[in-house]
Amino acid sequence: MKNEIAIHNSEWIKDKIYTVCGEQVMLDFELAEIYGYETKAFNQQVKNNIERFDEDFRFQLTVEEFNEILRCKNSTSNEILRSKNLTSKTENRGGRRYMPYAFTEQGIYMLMTVLKGELAVAQSKILIRMFKEMKHFLQNNANIFAEINTIKQNLLETNVHQKEADKRIDELFTLMDKYNVEEKQGIFFQGQIFDAYAKFESFIAQAKKEIILIDGYVDLSVLERLSKKQSGVNVTIYTDPKTKLTAQDIQKFNAQYPTMSVKHTTKMHDRFLIVDGKTLYHIGASLKDLGKKCFAFELLEPSLIPAILQNV
Repeated sequence: MKNEIAIHNSEWIKDKIYTVCGEQVMLDFELAEIYGYETKAFNQQVKNNIERFDEDFRFQLTVEEFNEILRCKNSTSNEILRSKNLTSKTENRGGRRYMPYAFTEQGIYMLMTVLKGELAVAQSKILIRMFKEMKHFLQNNANIFAEINTIKQNLLETNVHQKEADKRIDELFTLMDKYNVEEKQGIFFQGQIFDAYAKFESFIAQAKKEIILIDGYVDLSVLERLSKKQSGVNVTIYTDPKTKLTAQDIQKFNAQYPTMSVKHTTKMHDRFLIVDGKTLYHIGASLKDLGKKCFAFELLEPSLIPAILQNV
């Protein structure tokens, strides 16, 4: 690893996102730079955990795909030279030059489970927030972008003065800011693993004092999500007695992220998340299965919390 690493902001990172075969991806050598690794060491970490990276999580670019990325960057001369220099550093094995590997959103999420340490945590938080921000911005404002395109078409067809079009666009973005409200419910479809985990971790990040999770099928992957909680936040889990968690799992978690207690119940079918005793989420899927199939979440009335805890 490098000795001096900069924590890059989201604007710098956004410039490193490309579209290949309809997928938004990031390249191995630029992810290595973000996480503070030499490219070779970065890819070795991935190879050591290759069972986590299916073909739809990570794939190797063809020469044509990589050249297309370079053409589409609209780079300055210096940036193009930098990119070509990076390709020249690609590993040579048996006389062959290897193209970079591309990581999809799901692959980038898996990187967060492989790369450990304080720097990895800091950079991962930036990536999660950036992808969440970009995706929500596009999804929530699709109609507005369509109207912007209509404005541009009208400008070409009717020769409307540019300043008038700019004024209308500014008004639309003002409306976007005005009606940007907090999500109270949502649906994640099969394959939206990164989005689902990012959403759940945003719930966890809200907690200042306490998290109560009611989920009959808790396993180690759920504890990994809960490790993203703020320091000093206590966790209570209600799960089925047949859960795969062991006393040793709980002990290891508490040694690093105190304090968590696990209680058993067979009374609950649905999953609930209670944050600081005042925010109640109903979650349609077990947290270990987020993104594997279609599921929904909903913010419920906090007045229901006492009844749930009395009947757990």
